[in-house]
Amino acid sequence: MHRVLIVEDDPVEAAKLRGHLDRYAREHDTSFSVETLSSALEFVETRHVADLIFMDINMPGINGMEAAELLRTYDTETPLVFVTDLAQYAVRGYRVDALDFMVKPVEYADFSLRMDRAMRVVQRRAGKSLTIPTADGLRVVGLRDVLYVDILRHDLYYHVTGGEVLRNRGSLTQLEEQLVPEGFVRVSASHLVNMAQVTRVRAGSVEMSDGEEIGFGRSRKRQALETLSAYIGGSI
Repeated sequence: MHRVLIVEDDPVEAAKLRGHLDRYAREHDTSFSVETLSSALEFVETRHVADLIFMDINMPGINGMEAAELLRTYDTETPLVFVTDLAQYAVRGYRVDALDFMVKPVEYADFSLRMDRAMRVVQRRAGKSLTIPTADGLRVVGLRDVLYVDILRHDLYYHVTGGEVLRNRGSLTQLEEQLVPEGFVRVSASHLVNMAQVTRVRAGSVEMSDGEEIGFGRSRKRQALETLSAYIGGSI
C-alpha cells in the first residue's frame, strides 16, 4: 500500500483528489493510504512521511511552494506534485524538484495520465529510501546516499553523502536485516556498509567513497569478502 499525502486547504478540492485516487486504485489494482492536511503550516510542523505528496500552492500563511522548499531541506527524495491554478509557479517548481503540475480543476483523464508517471517513480523508489527518526524530527534519505552505519553503545550513526551524520537509537542487527537485501553488508560488529559506496577492498578493510577506511571484524571477514566479491562480480 502506498502512502499518499494531500495538502489542500479547500475541502472540495481535497475530496476531488481523494476520489480520483480511489478510482485510479480500482482501475490499476493497487491501494493507497490517503491522508489530508488542510494547511502547509501543519505539513511543515508535523513532517509527515509519504510515498507521494500532492501540494496545493495557493494557501494562506505558508504557501505550498514555501512548504516544498522546507521539505527539500530534509527530504530530497519524495515525489511532489503541485496541484494549483497558479501556472506562474511552474518555473519555481523545478527548484524544488517537483515531479509534475496539475492545473485546477483537475479532471480524471489528465489525473490518470500524470498518475501513471508518478507511480512509475514511486515504484522505482519502493524500498529505496530510509526514514530516520532524529532529535530534529524525521529525515528521509535515499539508500544510495547512505555510505555506512556504525553503532556506539545504543546509538546508530548514519554517515551520508556530503559529510552529514544522523543519529538515532536502534539495533544494528535489526537494521542489518532491513538493509542487507538493499546492497549493504555487515563488515564488523559495529559497521554496516553500502557496497555501492565501497571504492576499494583491501585484505583487512574497505575504503568508502568519502575516504573512510573500515576494518573487517575477525568473525565477519570471510563472509563479508565473499559478499563483496559477488557484488563486484555482478551476481548480487
